[in-house]
Amino acid sequence: MSGGPRFKLDHGAEIPAIGLGTWQSKAGEVEAAVAYAIKEAGYRAIDCAWAYGNEKEVGEGIRASGVPRSDIFITSKLWGTWHSRVEECLDQTLANLGTDYLDLYLVHWPVPLNPKGNHPVFPTLSSGKRDVDHDWLLKDTWKQMEAVLKKGKVKSIGVSNFSESKLNEILPTAEIIPAVNQLEIHIYNPQHKLVAFNKSKGIVTQAYSPLGSTNSPLLADEIAVEIAKKHSLQPADVLLGYLIAKGIVVLPKSVTPARIASNFTGALAGAEKLDTLDIEKLDGLAANGKQKRFITPPWPVELGFEHWPPLPQ
Repeated sequence: MSGGPRFKLDHGAEIPAIGLGTWQSKAGEVEAAVAYAIKEAGYRAIDCAWAYGNEKEVGEGIRASGVPRSDIFITSKLWGTWHSRVEECLDQTLANLGTDYLDLYLVHWPVPLNPKGNHPVFPTLSSGKRDVDHDWLLKDTWKQMEAVLKKGKVKSIGVSNFSESKLNEILPTAEIIPAVNQLEIHIYNPQHKLVAFNKSKGIVTQAYSPLGSTNSPLLADEIAVEIAKKHSLQPADVLLGYLIAKGIVVLPKSVTPARIASNFTGALAGAEKLDTLDIEKLDGLAANGKQKRFITPPWPVELGFEHWPPLPQ
């Protein structure tokens, strides 16, 4: 079926288990990729963000697909310099995409940045460190997220890159529990404890970079390759199907038509064919010495990323 399987969100809405990621999709490429994904490959979910700088092309791709807006699940994200101005950032995204609502709006990072800094996206201090607004409280960002939901501008709200400690900064005062927590999740960074915490709160986990980000390095993992051979699958099918089988939404990114199509069909095949032993093997890779993140933002561990090594600031 178009869009593939769906997972239930806590308030009853459904989210497609497979979406097309658009981070780092270049100008001149993303419109065609989005249109192909929807029209030809069966995708019904597109993941974008204000900070990606390509939302206008994403919107053009959605329209070019010819599929009604109501059939497409669109996600975007609030950037750090807009934590105190949620509706303003959302309005820019809606205008860029050419739609009057989002299906899901996420707080991109739990790191408010100085809205009056020296750069609208990446403000820095004189030392070169990122200009973090330490006085702004995440619970106040969340109140504004709840407000745009109540206005009907978004159908669901959630977070991205939130650790358990960061979630606990908003949950005690939240009227609405985040529907989603989008994280870097893959066989080398499974974040089992955080995924379990999300589930305990009724929060669906989404996985970005499920193939390992740039150049898809996880495709060469020997265990993934071994399991793929066992089931006559491709390694990508195993990596994506593994996550879907665990109830995690996958967001593979590509602008290549053949890869866009194979990610979709392969994810479904992988989710269907993997057995309990396969999933146990993949679950254990990180703990057996392969733990690795591919996305390392320039803010310090004390902002909530408990399991990350020290990062450049």
